[in-house]
Amino acid sequence: MRLVRAVLLVAVVGWAAAPARADVKPHPLFTDNMVLQQGVACPVWGKADPGEQVQVSIERKTVGEGSAAGTSAQADPDGNWKVALPAQKAGTGYTLTVKGKTTVEFKNVAVGEVWVCSGQSNMEWSVNASTDPEKVKAGAKNPLVRLFTVQKRTATAPITDQGDLKHFSKWDECGPETVAGFSAVAYHFGNHLQKNLPGNVPVGLIHTSWGGTPAEAWTSTGALDAVPELKYYADAARKAEGAKQAVGPHTPASLYNAMIHPLLPFAIKGAIWYQGESNAGKASEYRTLFTTMIEDWRKKWGNEFPFLCVQLAPWHAGDADGVSWAELREAQLLATQKLKNVGMAVITDVGDLYDIHPRDKTTVGNRLGLYARGMTYGQKVVHSGPVYKAMKVDDDKAVLSFDHVGGGLQARYQTLNGFEVCGEDHEFYPAKAVIAGETVVVSSAKVKKPVAVRFGWKNYPVVNLFNKTADGKQTALPATPFRTDDFPLTTAPKPTPPKKTNATGG
Repeated sequence: MRLVRAVLLVAVVGWAAAPARADVKPHPLFTDNMVLQQGVACPVWGKADPGEQVQVSIERKTVGEGSAAGTSAQADPDGNWKVALPAQKAGTGYTLTVKGKTTVEFKNVAVGEVWVCSGQSNMEWSVNASTDPEKVKAGAKNPLVRLFTVQKRTATAPITDQGDLKHFSKWDECGPETVAGFSAVAYHFGNHLQKNLPGNVPVGLIHTSWGGTPAEAWTSTGALDAVPELKYYADAARKAEGAKQAVGPHTPASLYNAMIHPLLPFAIKGAIWYQGESNAGKASEYRTLFTTMIEDWRKKWGNEFPFLCVQLAPWHAGDADGVSWAELREAQLLATQKLKNVGMAVITDVGDLYDIHPRDKTTVGNRLGLYARGMTYGQKVVHSGPVYKAMKVDDDKAVLSFDHVGGGLQARYQTLNGFEVCGEDHEFYPAKAVIAGETVVVSSAKVKKPVAVRFGWKNYPVVNLFNKTADGKQTALPATPFRTDDFPLTTAPKPTPPKKTNATGG
């Protein structure tokens, strides 16, 4: 018995003295069923023992075709490693292998187009909560569309510890069960792309959104700090970090830190964005904030990727005739004109006076898909509705010209509506609008000399100016609301009144 105890003791001591063998751990973005971006070097990264040599390989075995590629890296003193896999062709049936002291193998990997899908509640809105959910789910089975969701979380600083990403899910093939709770806009966008890109290319969708959140929460502290008029947001973010508070989803940078930064540097094709409702009260500021956020993401990814947004749908916003949402829509439009490779899906015909969440997400996703096909993938499709270009005055009429007229302009369902015109007194009146070729002629008996024209300039515009498609094979697209003037915005900061002084100047 003493001999047995001695042997056991030696065995235990010997085991304890042996060096621990840690598992190599790829980042949680890498799972079975994932999609890697085609045509570019793809970063793959994770954790291992300091100094450990990590080999990463990708292999595809298909009938009549095979491919294999690999690379390696040594983990740094903190155990971090990263490699860049050589660019791969679009397809399915890949296996990704990560090998160190242990081996991790990911199967059913696809290579195709990867898009980040972000924003607030209208992006978060699920298939189950949208129009015809059972019909959509019944037709959703498509192994060439893959879904990944980042669950809701805030953080006071960018999350860099991959072991602290319990809010990351896993990649799933698209089907009735997996799509039910997924973003409806993201799904319809991805489904539209997958069915319309040549070559049966897989599409991967990374959904990361949170209802009711403002754009400053999705922007890094550094980016906010670099813009004088946004610096107060950065100050608020630092204050929260310094106080070690439990921050909320409205805290500046909190969602960037937890739900965008941990995605870096995963290779992506582009991003779609549906947000703005929470910033409508500061629409004037959104002109700067929105472009700052886009440039921030691009800088962090090191890639001037395509960025597509959804213009706010019509809603009463507490005052149907108010203009705060019109001013926000203008800020979204201006971003497409200020920055390259930025597009916008217009949905003036997809709104609900009493519901901030219009249920028709199919139209929204399809229009984003059309824009991507035209702007990003170079397909010859009408991807945008009419966009105001210029105005000239002819006697008592204003003549408006447009870009993106497609096969021409048209009034859907009835005579043109939603136009207003003003004279030198800046008083706007409802106007008569008539299509003349590729222009719209606007006039009012109350305005003898037009100075400015506005179209759809309300929180809940009822408008019907569309373009035509050249071949009639696709749906016509609505014009974006616009104004030709630069009069002060209602959401602009009010000037600070001068301080009163006493009679002695004190």
